Amino acid sequence: MPALLAACGVVAPPRRSPEPTLSNLSYYRDLVEPFGLEVDETLLRSAPHVSHRDLVDRLVAAPHVRDSEPDLVIVAHALPDITPFTAMSPYLDRLLGGRAVNFGIHQQGLAAPFTALRAVSAFQRAGRSQRAVLAVLEQTTLPTPFPLVHDNHLVDSGVLLVLGTGGGPRIARVESVAATESAAARLGELTAKDPDGTLLVTGPWLDRDPLRQDIPAFHCNPGTYCTSVWLALARHWTDWRERYGTVLLCDTDPLSGGTHIAVLHSDRASDAAQGER
Repeated sequence: MPALLAACGVVAPPRRSPEPTLSNLSYYRDLVEPFGLEVDETLLRSAPHVSHRDLVDRLVAAPHVRDSEPDLVIVAHALPDITPFTAMSPYLDRLLGGRAVNFGIHQQGLAAPFTALRAVSAFQRAGRSQRAVLAVLEQTTLPTPFPLVHDNHLVDSGVLLVLGTGGGPRIARVESVAATESAAARLGELTAKDPDGTLLVTGPWLDRDPLRQDIPAFHCNPGTYCTSVWLALARHWTDWRERYGTVLLCDTDPLSGGTHIAVLHSDRASDAAQGER
């Protein structure tokens, strides 16, 4: 099972100049006009213009990341990059040594990071990975209005997780609940074994109190789409592993209605004794 060794996040980094993006107007027109849309130059000029590369550059500067030496690198995102024809997983791999199998996961919406964790687990079970880096990226500069982004005032954000094979909270399972099924029922089953020792972390797209029970809970603030629970994990995981045996990360995709859950288990005494990052 993948174990969390280090994590970092970035939210709303400084805005960039719009000129490079505006130079790609012909590309954007070719992209959206076949679908009956028009490029909104005013929207583009007012956007932050923070690219996936900008987010990656900031994330790899964090302690315990640049020297992680991964053998597997995965980049997950739910929204497209501002810059066309960019491949971020080999770029991230090069920054971290250039020796990893690398690929990206996208066009899955909020599910992309959860799918990436399944991939890390599969690589580990096959003996093909001892240390993986997962980057979850979200940039909000788009050539046309997109209600999910603009109506909800999303901001640029990114998370990077270093995942190994020993120590730290372990990703015990990742699962999905279809829109036609009850996410609350499944969460109730997962918390029932140890309600006092389980922390339920819900993203902004899920009901603040889905179980209607008095159990430890953390609700993420609005402003992000697919990075929400991962930002919370990056900020609080060292505290959570000492206080809770189980942490459930859960959010519902507002576009598909599907709910995605990651279950982290900690041996609190063992993890604290190791004093990992």
